[in-house]
Amino acid sequence: MADDAGSREFLVLSRGQWRRDATPDEIQAAIDAFYEWLDAHVAAGRLRAGQRLARAGATVSAKSVALDGPFGETKELVGGYWFALAPSLEEAASLLSTSPTLPLGLFYEVRPLEPERASAFRRSNETPG
Repeated sequence: MADDAGSREFLVLSRGQWRRDATPDEIQAAIDAFYEWLDAHVAAGRLRAGQRLARAGATVSAKSVALDGPFGETKELVGGYWFALAPSLEEAASLLSTSPTLPLGLFYEVRPLEPERASAFRRSNETPG
């Protein structure tokens, strides 16, 4: 998806856990600074708000439904998501590198959104090879 300025949209997954040696006061200060940082970038049109993820979850496959795992560590490590708007993956990553949560252990996975529908005849995340 692109906006009028030619930016692409990127999914941002907030991952990781706070450093074990970080105090609650340090963590709260990083959280407060993060929300100020996020709000400023949303207001400037560089980010779109997402949500934190609850601890509960389910995995669903052709063989089963599991309401409390296994989650391939995502339940424990993915804390939330939002969207970045930038001309390139490199510029989206550069913007996210300024987040105040990074020094305390969190990190971001940034993925371009793919506007095309999946096809068995085109290589994608779901096709082997």
